[in-house]
Amino acid sequence: MATKKDPQSPAPHAADSHDLIRVHGARENNLKDVSIEIPKRRLTVFTGVSGSGKSSLVFSTIAAESQRLINETYSAFVQGFMPTQARPEVDVLEGLTTAIIVDQQRMGADPRSTVGTATDANAMLRILFSRIGKPHIGPPSAYAFNVPSVRASGAITVERGAKKAVKATFNRTGGMCTRCEGRGTVSDIDLTQLYDDSKSLAEGAFTIPGWKSDSQWTVGLYAQSGFLDPHKPISEFTKKEMRDFLYGEPTKVKVNGVNLTYEGLIPKIQKSFLAKDKEAMQPHIRAFVERAVTFTTCPECDGTRLSEGARSSKIKRISIADACAMQISDLAAWVRGLREPSVAPLLDALRQTLDSFVEIGLGYLSLNRPAGTLSGGEAQRVKMIRHLGSSLTDTTYVFDEPTIGLHPHDIQRMNDLLLRLRDKGNTVLVVEHKPETIAIADHVVDLGPGAGTAGGTVCFEGTVEGLRAGGTVTGRHFDDRSSFKETVRRPTGALEIRGATENNLRDVDVDIPLGVLAVITGVAGSGKSSLVHGSIPTGEGVVSIDQAPIKGSRRSNPATYTGLLDPIRKAFAKANGVKPALFSANSEGACPTCNGAGVVFTDLGMMAGVASTCEECEGKRFQASVLEYRFGGRDISEVLAMSVSEAEEFFGSGEASTPAAHRILVRLADVGLGYISLGQPLTTLSGGERQRLKLATHMGEKGGVYILDEPTTGLHLADVEQLLGLLDRLVDSGKSVIVVEHHQAVMAHADWIIDLGPGAGHDGGRVVFEGTPADLAADRSTLTGEHLAAYVGV
Repeated sequence: MATKKDPQSPAPHAADSHDLIRVHGARENNLKDVSIEIPKRRLTVFTGVSGSGKSSLVFSTIAAESQRLINETYSAFVQGFMPTQARPEVDVLEGLTTAIIVDQQRMGADPRSTVGTATDANAMLRILFSRIGKPHIGPPSAYAFNVPSVRASGAITVERGAKKAVKATFNRTGGMCTRCEGRGTVSDIDLTQLYDDSKSLAEGAFTIPGWKSDSQWTVGLYAQSGFLDPHKPISEFTKKEMRDFLYGEPTKVKVNGVNLTYEGLIPKIQKSFLAKDKEAMQPHIRAFVERAVTFTTCPECDGTRLSEGARSSKIKRISIADACAMQISDLAAWVRGLREPSVAPLLDALRQTLDSFVEIGLGYLSLNRPAGTLSGGEAQRVKMIRHLGSSLTDTTYVFDEPTIGLHPHDIQRMNDLLLRLRDKGNTVLVVEHKPETIAIADHVVDLGPGAGTAGGTVCFEGTVEGLRAGGTVTGRHFDDRSSFKETVRRPTGALEIRGATENNLRDVDVDIPLGVLAVITGVAGSGKSSLVHGSIPTGEGVVSIDQAPIKGSRRSNPATYTGLLDPIRKAFAKANGVKPALFSANSEGACPTCNGAGVVFTDLGMMAGVASTCEECEGKRFQASVLEYRFGGRDISEVLAMSVSEAEEFFGSGEASTPAAHRILVRLADVGLGYISLGQPLTTLSGGERQRLKLATHMGEKGGVYILDEPTTGLHLADVEQLLGLLDRLVDSGKSVIVVEHHQAVMAHADWIIDLGPGAGHDGGRVVFEGTPADLAADRSTLTGEHLAAYVGV
């Protein structure tokens, strides 16, 4: 029977009216009562100068509230194990959907974390080898370099009816190499860097930073342990004394009436120095570790991290160690060639994961690559892998500059992925500066007009065409194109690199000119960082500024990080005749109620903790008596509340003139950070601001060669011009500047370009062009040349 249709169109369903995410009255960080409506199931790009409030709106408000609300759906017991999140400073948030955040946070720097363990690829490979590998050596754990083999036997008591002892044995086969414990490298400690053996302990034999002769926890512990003669030179120790001194087992001893644990010097150094992330160490500690410790490839497993058994089991003459060392694009081809019906679903899933790597432009990586060595852009794309094949729809995906570290050739591929996520019915929110990605947006939100306190408002909402005509900073600079220099500088010398074979480099010989602005470019994975960071010796005169994130707590701020606070404290102390320590919120001058934090934190268990302004110091962080001391008419809290520009004027002339502080402030203003306040916590700075803070700090070092790794990361189109001016000033002052960069404006502005390629991974690693930018664009023989020619309109 034919069904009859209602001639009248049905009224819209109530559920279909929720097609917007509404934000009303957002005040997080520098946002000034922002109210916007974001269309769902569309691609929305957030633009604006660095520090204008993009991340505060997208990550700290929309994504944070979505995650908080999801966490609240779990029981209080489960919430106790989850990170607590405070409710963002916002009046109304409506229409939120589940947010999946794909940010630029570096992946764990743990030496056992690799690209394979950070994704599901390693887990699937382990199951594959445990099922069809020959010879069969055990379950998946037998192929895991994070799992040690364990054997135990003894009696256990079974409490069932009448208690009785039962003999039991326990076996677990792990794949960890016993020599390097799954790290792939072994460390050797140079004892001459730890002590002077011609002296006794009492004479101060230790040369370890921070080991003072009057400390009972370190030097005193060894001198008064009873195991050693503190007055005998170390070179005269007997074999037993030397063994106790270097490798003694942990033993309880009494020193000055206090119970302490004595252990040998080698294990103590390993626990106190080698177990920590090197990047988080203070510079002098890091220098000591680099001097005292040498890392070499493990001779037993040859750097594969795996036991002999795990390396012996093979599929088609390939072991799991060989598979993890392959370039992922080659591994994907090998997996496609396996025909084994018993593991067909596993092979399908593994193929899909490996193909996602290739599709996203990471086919040049290998699964055994340490996760801590990935750049911010690579780490973000690795995190995207698990979402590419997802069947979820009506989800909000939040990306933080997904084009970072991408060559112009690869940006189109990333754009296609973002559009594919949107076309599956998802809301895609992207914080981005690159015009190529802004151009594909369905909706644009431009924040500004300036940075810091001068930003935090919505300057434009609408289409890309509307943005171009809108007259905002982003709109005005959207179609900016740099042109080539009329004359390029002549080099004053050359940095010779011969036979470079680091990672994928193929015996590269190249001369990097000095005294000019030299740019190293090429597609992602072509070998740029390997050439610069692996082949140029970082000794005297070479200042290397990479993308490693700044480690800092909310107590750290630009003044403490750059060393600016030292001359300021001394100036206050000298003017008032008191100790400099009084003017530190982390030392004697700290408010006793909040310990110099300015806020008092109340932990509420599984609910978000509450931070309230300290009533004693009113958020100023210092004791009231300290604030009575003034310098140039200002107290220390007023100075820390100043912006860099204000402080530059304040310390530059008049009665508050302080040359040492003024020099640092000039450098901060030079890199475009004039708007940030001296006491602003480092945790509130954006990624681009942190990198420029690092650049300003290193500019004070006495180096002749500066190596910068993608300094345009996180920079707005308008700020790139200022960065180029800064690079020019550095070169004109007699420095040599070498920049690893993908941004065409920096390439066009260079005096000399070295292009690596032609592809990524084993398809790269060769120098495909050396010469001026104009010649590269005219030549058009490389991918970089094609994109540079299109950019400048040649």
